[in-house]
Amino acid sequence: MSENNVASRKALGEPAAAYSPKEIARRTVYRRAVEAVIWGMPAVNFDLMLQAFIAAGGAANQVAYWSRLLDDKNQTLTPNPDTIYLNPFYDTRNGPMVLEIPPAEGGSIIGSVDDCWQNAIEDVGPAGFDKGEGGKYLILPPDHEGAVPEGYIALRSDTYQGFAILRSNVKSSGEADVARAVAYGRRIRFHPLADAGNPPETRFVDLAGIPFDATIPYDARFFHSLARIVDREPWLTRDKAMIDPLRSLGIAKGAVFAPDADTADLLDKAADEALACLDGLYEAAFDPPFYTGGRWSLPALKEVVEGMPSFFADPDSYPVDGRGVTYSMAYFSAKHLGAGQFYLMAIRDRDGEPLDGEAHYTLRVPADAPVDLYWSATAYDRATHALIQGVPRASRASSSHGIGSNADGSVTLFFGPEAPAGKEANWVPTRPGRGFEVLFRLYGPQKRFFEKTWVLPDIEKVSGR
Repeated sequence: MSENNVASRKALGEPAAAYSPKEIARRTVYRRAVEAVIWGMPAVNFDLMLQAFIAAGGAANQVAYWSRLLDDKNQTLTPNPDTIYLNPFYDTRNGPMVLEIPPAEGGSIIGSVDDCWQNAIEDVGPAGFDKGEGGKYLILPPDHEGAVPEGYIALRSDTYQGFAILRSNVKSSGEADVARAVAYGRRIRFHPLADAGNPPETRFVDLAGIPFDATIPYDARFFHSLARIVDREPWLTRDKAMIDPLRSLGIAKGAVFAPDADTADLLDKAADEALACLDGLYEAAFDPPFYTGGRWSLPALKEVVEGMPSFFADPDSYPVDGRGVTYSMAYFSAKHLGAGQFYLMAIRDRDGEPLDGEAHYTLRVPADAPVDLYWSATAYDRATHALIQGVPRASRASSSHGIGSNADGSVTLFFGPEAPAGKEANWVPTRPGRGFEVLFRLYGPQKRFFEKTWVLPDIEKVSGR
């Protein structure tokens, strides 16, 4: 239609385009649904983990934990299979919750307490507020009134629900060291403030070997999670512009979300488009790289890294797209990223080609890695960002039992569907027919890492295999 025709139709009071009211409504649902996926990603990511915990026999105000290092039964987004996880899930609708972190004596915990949007309220443990001395963290609901009792570290959450991600560090992957890390982690206590005078026993639910799937469903199921969040949580001022768009999808406080077949089909298609959009933005997040000319990058925009722990304090910044990308491939945020941990991701090899689960690769980790604790390299499924299924393990770390080093102190890791002869201890399995990505973690990163005097080389494809 020409501009003159559009103008003349408007002048006559006719619609500028030949869309019926029904078609306009359908198109509105579709485009708003695409944006809702991107906007709602961190909260849905949280809800999926909570629902997986409930399905496994847990409940809010209990602690999910794994009594051994993670395997592929855990299908969360880019988890660390070289540590012991404990995840207290809080719900303060009935009052504040107390999370007690033990002193770093005979063990240590790295972690953070996040609200349901995965904004970090505070870090805990040696790299957190208590500096390794331990402490009683008091998680307050958003409508809490009154004074905070003495002896508590007050954390006011913007949401009623949230969780803590706690990692009990292991000295090695040997059974005895893992058992010690589990025992230390189980020293945490989690109970209502109302019961502080006589705290009940903390309920720990062991999920080792139990299916725990929190991968993102890019279909109508995503919106069922989003509807739960909208119904249970207060609207934050920064997000009130989403009230009407979500209402057009059938998502509103006090409303039952029950889309008809036509709407569910639109939501399926919109979520699929959102996936394509997020994946394109994810690829773009690797530019610029961490090292000039390299392939490693922190796959999170500076605005996201700075905005999440400050609750987006900058009045001119709200990086919803970048936040959606981050929580489409990971979960949790730290209040002070770099204090306790740092991450580098690679999705391509040195030559710029996508990492292929059928090919063979090497990664040489130079000697004297700049960490106080340990480093690790983990392979994830490129499509799901979860641990690769059907392989015997997912990673190798400086703490891995039996890992071999070179004469100069460096460590060569091997990625591929089969282990090179005699190198099984340094092998990270991949799966033919699936792309993969590698996350390199540094726990207790030292100053020289950020000064880049120690450089992690790119992953190299092995020729002739």
